Amino acid sequence: MDNIIELENVTKTYGEITAADNVSLAVKRGEFVTILGPSGCGKTTLLRMIAGFEAPTSGKIFIEGRDMTDVPPDRRPVKTVHQKYALFPHLTPFDNIAFGLKLLKVPNGEKIRNGTVKSLFRKLSKAEIREKTERALDVVGLSRFADSNVVTLSGGQQQRVAIARAIVLEPKVLLLDEPLSALDLNLRKEMQLELKRLHGQLGITFVCVTHDREEAFTMSDEIVVMKDGVIRQTGAPKDVYDKPIDAFVADFVGEASILTGIMTGEREVSCLGRKLECDGGSAGKEVDVVIRPEQVRVVDGSPDGTVISSTYKGTYYETKIDIGGATLIARCDVGRLPGAKVRAEIDGVVHVMEK
Repeated sequence: MDNIIELENVTKTYGEITAADNVSLAVKRGEFVTILGPSGCGKTTLLRMIAGFEAPTSGKIFIEGRDMTDVPPDRRPVKTVHQKYALFPHLTPFDNIAFGLKLLKVPNGEKIRNGTVKSLFRKLSKAEIREKTERALDVVGLSRFADSNVVTLSGGQQQRVAIARAIVLEPKVLLLDEPLSALDLNLRKEMQLELKRLHGQLGITFVCVTHDREEAFTMSDEIVVMKDGVIRQTGAPKDVYDKPIDAFVADFVGEASILTGIMTGEREVSCLGRKLECDGGSAGKEVDVVIRPEQVRVVDGSPDGTVISSTYKGTYYETKIDIGGATLIARCDVGRLPGAKVRAEIDGVVHVMEK
């Protein structure tokens, strides 16, 4: 699978602020890639540079092998769905989607004039515009709303119109800037699956930015974690979750207890006064030990910890336990009062990171 987007040592500064710091990134053709990070990490700046809305201070941007660093947005094979959908309120969904097609010019073959070959372009016919618009409406499941008042549509439906308006122009890459942030929780979960379905159906490359780790894990083939303008880790969602490269990634992509341990063997670490199986390291090294809440069980037996807090999360209680001054996070079926004496067992293989 070849790369459709390549960023080479891209830096973007605004005065003394560095939004992107020497970033290199390759996006494979046809993948759903999400750039994930906290506010101010540079992820939207990166997306805007790919789109052409911002020019890098230094570095190169290639799309389909062509240097697009200085190419304006309308000449790049990409389209962007913005956080604010910016639909025309006086137009129907059909006309919002068809708007760009009416301005589009397509090759009309070549003709020879006075011995010179000249490429001619033409506008799409009304029939072609209707066919393409109806097809886009069908893809996003809005055919029956084609002639509705766009302002009466729900947030999710308006987002689908915005997506259809972008894909009707047949881009090679669809860029999504915090596409679900304006939606309520239930609709956001529904649209995560809808975007994943659309990606599979269209077969084009999606690049999305978000600060929501659930969105990233639900939708993506590849996740790019950023902080302070720098890419900290890139990988499949499971790899980023199971094997974070550092404490920031470990904590940002999911709840974690990050504790200090000492390697006592190639696959054994001493932590919390017990020996735990780990995913590998150098004997004698001090390491950070990543323990996910789902690996922790609170069981009957001789207590070795004290409950700090127990918070109901809807389907489980997030319980924090003090063990010898270290805090361990567990997911429990029942809540426990602060101060309760409990015993915690750790299952599975823990991840370790050398300091």
